[in-house]
Amino acid sequence: MSRRTLAAALAALALLLGAGAVVGLTTGGAGGGRPSPSAASSSPGGTASTQPPGATATRSAPAAGTGYYVALGDSLAAGFQNGADHRAAGYVGAVRTAVEKRDGPTELVNLACSGETTTSMLEGGGCRYDAGSQLAEAEKFLRSHAADVHLVTVDIGGNDVARCGFGGLKPSCTKPALATLSENLPQITRRLRAAAPRAEVVVLNYYDPFLVLDLLGDAGLGQQSVKELAKVNAAISSSAKRVDARVADVATAFQTTVTTPTTVKDLGRLPTNLARILQWTWMAPPRFDFHANDLGYAVMAGAVTKQLR
Repeated sequence: MSRRTLAAALAALALLLGAGAVVGLTTGGAGGGRPSPSAASSSPGGTASTQPPGATATRSAPAAGTGYYVALGDSLAAGFQNGADHRAAGYVGAVRTAVEKRDGPTELVNLACSGETTTSMLEGGGCRYDAGSQLAEAEKFLRSHAADVHLVTVDIGGNDVARCGFGGLKPSCTKPALATLSENLPQITRRLRAAAPRAEVVVLNYYDPFLVLDLLGDAGLGQQSVKELAKVNAAISSSAKRVDARVADVATAFQTTVTTPTTVKDLGRLPTNLARILQWTWMAPPRFDFHANDLGYAVMAGAVTKQLR
């Protein structure tokens, strides 16, 4: 990778992480953390609505028999794409449709915060929530509606290691991030399970956008990142299984470890795992945006719905 290309990539990553940290969902009211849109929900058959920053969220009373789908996590749960969150879309929207087909009317409660890390999910500081943090807000909602929650999904941890990405997720950078993640994730899943003991919980793991490094001239650096991402996904899986939550294997759905060559238009023969990143995310240069596109979000939704029972 040339210095100019690397500089552009790092600038793009900094912009994504920095901007994402101030775009999120709260449940209204002033509180700790940065300003962000307040609570958005999607009623059965409706679309998500958002309130101006600092406003108190309102939600019409759900129809009798209506249940809830609670979505938690980072910008992927918020459906971030092309510079904005799309809270009723992304993988969450498709999952909600599947839940409604299975369980009937389901209101979407999307508490995700773009830019969220495992630390900010626990302690706050990413987005503004009445309860102080995304996790505390989720606990509050789940305790109040536990009997009516059809599903809880969680994707968190990617931003813990994302700043190591354009270096190929090298162990020297990811080791401390993994230590924090491994300490925080079990706390998050335990608290969610305690708040909703009988709820169906699905935790998503991650695809590897940094495979694109191999396309930029750093042969092998992208494939090396797969090994480090596997450690992140192992921590996610371990935390989920401790509380009887299932894992949506997004990494496998994106064929993250498949290196068999395949043909990509205008680029020729590439390893399959790299091809999927180019096809299903916005990571191709010059954008270097690791968020999924419509195809990628559909693949993520498929990984989640595969775990529904």
